[in-house]
Formats: sequence, structure tokens, C-alpha cells
Amino acid sequence: MKKFLSILGLILTFLMIYFLQANFFTWFNIAGVKPNLFIVFILFIGLFIGNKLGFAFGLILGILLDLFIGKSIGISGLMLGIVGLIGEYLDNNFSKDSRVTLILMVMGSTAVCELGVYLFQTLRWNTAIEILPFIRTVFIEVIFNVVLVIILYPLMQKAGNSLERLFKNKSVLTRYF
Repeated sequence: MKKFLSILGLILTFLMIYFLQANFFTWFNIAGVKPNLFIVFILFIGLFIGNKLGFAFGLILGILLDLFIGKSIGISGLMLGIVGLIGEYLDNNFSKDSRVTLILMVMGSTAVCELGVYLFQTLRWNTAIEILPFIRTVFIEVIFNVVLVIILYPLMQKAGNSLERLFKNKSVLTRYF
């Protein structure tokens, strides 16, 4: 029951992030670039829940995003699924207790996701590759995501630790003979 309520809470968090992206950050942007909180959210799920739920959430929620606001279906789902897998990989190899490590994870996953989306869209629509505007956009988005992670870090850490205890069952049971 607790896992179901946690997943329901994650879905409600996704809807809240969607409305923040669609409404608030259209007014509050830097040079026309908005942060991509979906990348941070899916990375969070991959880091703290794991068990391939990061990939599943990324794929399903990305397809929902494509249905709501995307030009073509599947690109965001695939890239957010990859971000979920990156989160699971980084969870196994790095500590997520450090704010600096988490910031570096967000920077890398944002760059990978945006690069993948850009390459898929340029191949799909057969457009010219414009490197400097792309780098500028990704740089601003990475900075925006990092600032939001710095602000939200205590909340992310607390919620992540409780989700990790619930989903990963890393409790140590000792017996004394």
C-alpha cells in the first residue's frame, strides 16, 4: 500500500511539474530558455528508487509529454527513459549524498537528454545543425536546472531517502547467537 501511495505521489508530482513548466516558467525564463524539471525528476526517480522504475517512469511520462506538447511521439519518452537508466547506473557507482555530485549528475543528464532530443529532431525534420545556438540553449538550461537543484536539494534528499528505504529494502537485520 505504501508503494502504491508513493507511486501515486510521484504521478501527482509529475502533474505539478507539468503545470510549473507550462505556466510559471513561460513567464520566468532566461533568454527564452526554460528549465527542464522533467529531467531532474526522472533522474531523481532513477537515483533513489532504481529497480528499472526510472526507465519505466521516464518512458511513460515522456510519451505523455509528447502527447501533451510534443511535435513527434516517442523522442522525449526515449530520452527520459535513458535519463532514468543513467540515474540507476549513477546510483550504483556514485554517492548521491553530496550536493556537488548530484549537481554534476544533473548537468550531465541534462546535456545528454537535450543532445539526444536535438539529434532526433534534426534527423526527423531534416534541418540544419546549428551548434552555437544549441550550445547556448543547453548551457542556459543546465544552469537553470542546477540552480533549481541547489534550491530543492534538502527536499529532494529527504524525499529520496524515504523512497529509497521503501523501494530498495536495504535494512540490515542482525541476529545474535
